[in-house]
Amino acid sequence: MRIPYFWLREHCDPDLTVDELGELLALRTTEVERISYLGPPSTDGFVVGKVVSVEQHPDADRLTVCEVQTGDATRTIVCGAPNVAAGQTVPVALPGAVMPGGEKLGRAELRGVTSDGMILSEAELQIGDDADGIIVLSASSSSTPGADRSVEVWAAGSPLAEVLPLAEPVLELEVASNRVDCLGVYGVAREVHAFSGAPLAEAPWEDDAEAAGEGEASDYASVTVEVPELCPRFTARVFTEVTLGPSPLWLKARLVAAGQRPINNVVDITNYVMLLTAQPLHAFDLDRVPDGELIIRTAADGERMTTLDGVERTFDAEAVLVCDRNGPSGIAGIMGGQVSEVSESTTRVLLEVATWNGVNILRTSRKLGLRSEASNRFEKQLHPELAIRAQRIASRLIVELCGARLVPGTIDAVSELPPARRARMRARRAESLLGMRIEPELCATYLERLGFGVDRDGDDLTAEVPFHRHYDVSREVDLVEEVGRIHGYDEHLPATLPQARSQGGRLTHAQALRRRAEDVMRDLGFDAVVNLSLADPGLPERLRLPEGDPRRAPIRVSNPLSLEQSELRTTLLSSLLDAARYNAARDAERIALFESGRAYLAKGKSEAGGVLGGEFAGERKPPAFEPHCLAALTSGPLAVPSWGADARPTDFFALKGTLEALAGQLGAQVAFEPGAQPFLHPGRAARVLLGGLEAGWLGEIHPVVCRQWDLDSAVGFQIGLAELVAASTLGLEQYEDVTTYPAVHEDLAIVVDEGLPAARVREAVMEGGGELLRSAVVFDLYRGKQVGEGRKSLALRLEFRAPDRTLTDAEVAERREAIKAALAEIGGSLRE
Repeated sequence: MRIPYFWLREHCDPDLTVDELGELLALRTTEVERISYLGPPSTDGFVVGKVVSVEQHPDADRLTVCEVQTGDATRTIVCGAPNVAAGQTVPVALPGAVMPGGEKLGRAELRGVTSDGMILSEAELQIGDDADGIIVLSASSSSTPGADRSVEVWAAGSPLAEVLPLAEPVLELEVASNRVDCLGVYGVAREVHAFSGAPLAEAPWEDDAEAAGEGEASDYASVTVEVPELCPRFTARVFTEVTLGPSPLWLKARLVAAGQRPINNVVDITNYVMLLTAQPLHAFDLDRVPDGELIIRTAADGERMTTLDGVERTFDAEAVLVCDRNGPSGIAGIMGGQVSEVSESTTRVLLEVATWNGVNILRTSRKLGLRSEASNRFEKQLHPELAIRAQRIASRLIVELCGARLVPGTIDAVSELPPARRARMRARRAESLLGMRIEPELCATYLERLGFGVDRDGDDLTAEVPFHRHYDVSREVDLVEEVGRIHGYDEHLPATLPQARSQGGRLTHAQALRRRAEDVMRDLGFDAVVNLSLADPGLPERLRLPEGDPRRAPIRVSNPLSLEQSELRTTLLSSLLDAARYNAARDAERIALFESGRAYLAKGKSEAGGVLGGEFAGERKPPAFEPHCLAALTSGPLAVPSWGADARPTDFFALKGTLEALAGQLGAQVAFEPGAQPFLHPGRAARVLLGGLEAGWLGEIHPVVCRQWDLDSAVGFQIGLAELVAASTLGLEQYEDVTTYPAVHEDLAIVVDEGLPAARVREAVMEGGGELLRSAVVFDLYRGKQVGEGRKSLALRLEFRAPDRTLTDAEVAERREAIKAALAEIGGSLRE
């Protein structure tokens, strides 16, 4: 919302610089995005001039040579405007003046005649869009509306800033959704009045226009509201003998400063009143509304209409339309239609000021992809009483600026008005919530300045909420907030330390382990990335996710910034693939990435095959819909190539080792079982188990998926951090003395069926070895004729050790026999 400071000062002048006011507004009311300036950067060199004479240029048909009095001197100025004439009072820029674009004006020779300045147009001063002719000043040009138009009051040489807004600051506010009153200049002025105590001008809607037309408004028009729940109030007034034309300069200047383009006096008045009061209005050409009959109804599904911007729009059955008997004439609360647009031939105007259901306006606006200044206000919900206020201001201006006659009466189709709200504020409650005491007299003063009606009861008070804050203030705590912010937290709230047993914060056990896991991944050579949680709707297809997989049904964002970021990711893999492609496209030597973040799922456990990358681990807790996961991805070599040796591309086993190292650093038992995922290479994929519970997946990315991201190959894993933390034994360590007795090492070659996992073989060996077997590590794999078809040989290195003695050969042999027995139970044997 753009608030021109010169317009604001007409209603409340706090006698502050614009920077001081901006700081106070940000602290007490609403955020100030920036302060910009209207017109030239300085008023120096801009004066009022009097055209003494006008003669044709001797060497140019379209130029004139003017003698202009600018105070003590008369200057020769060459002018190309067709409307310049002797006797006019005009704005003049003298040599040395800096124009709005930053250009410094100097004397110029035009076809042999030296021009000692410039007579200015609206466009050159950036207070309007008329560039064809110069500005002719009169009393109606005053920056103050309602000035005496019977005389011209500015002498030649007077500073132009006394007549027109030059170098005027404009406050650009970021208004909160609950403060629709601050989308109007008078609403902001009321706020300034509340915290500064500066006088507030009388409300502009106090005076109404005098009716002078013939008959009653109901003789000219009628209004039928078929959906009162969506249109609580619809008011209309009729004007005859309307003269359409350009608006006076003061009105144009306000609109331009506030970011609106002047069109004509009728339309400009509706925009002006909206910017002043936050209540939108719309003007119909009454002669283009058959029999003046308006019907407010919902659209038929698929109904069409061309709006004022020239676009044909299609509606669904929930959109509300303003219609005449022939069809739609406007989209309720959003934009009017071309069929009843005010034009140069308009002589009769029907002025609509209505109240609409905010939720319906917001929905329709989003559905159509059409936002306007009107919809921005209506969607925040306006009180029906504000409609009459806007009617009064607009009626007075239409009569004054358009020479119109107001037909007596107001058509007012209104349903039941919401009752006034009252809230009680207790002094002790306010003090406990704010942490400071505000005297009851001050509390009442602040609320009264904001427009509340206040009744005192000792130190407590009861406030009646004004119409412009009806949907914002409803409870005691709301009144406390109003009093606190106007009083000023920055100036009066005492600085105190929180009362707590310990001033130092600490990480929880889970948070500390999560950080430990992230540090381990960094130490293993992986780079941390932080990706957006938003994803492309096409990801399920690119990841080859089948129907029925919960990751194929993501949560959709209701109002996305773009289609590519319209869904929440269901796995971290897609984000890592995006980052890998970005790095590969820039010739990164090695790509080893990891991310610690959340996935988002709308459904439960996958029907396609168990855990979804750590999302649903174990049966000891219900499914997590926003699980925190740890995922990693490598493409190309994991290590940087060194002299004399080429780096090998990362494969399944390299990343398996990374995951084992991570689990080891956190004291977690990790195991792997064969398990498929649709985006992993068949036969090179595994399920990850932590502490015996399923926690994620590991594998080489399917070549088809790699091609989707322009990668030659990639390997990745994803596990649930909750499962990793649950399996970790860090913090539960027990002391064990370092033994001085030597270990006995033996290598065993074990022949098993081809389909038996190495982890199951190792598990059987550990069970047979008992307490004396401290470790068993697989170090070789053999397939060939010596072991037979469908069989394989695994080589394991065993370490036997006792904490209190040196083991004998007999003790080790006994354990070896127990191992053979355990292997026999799974169909294995020692290779001779």
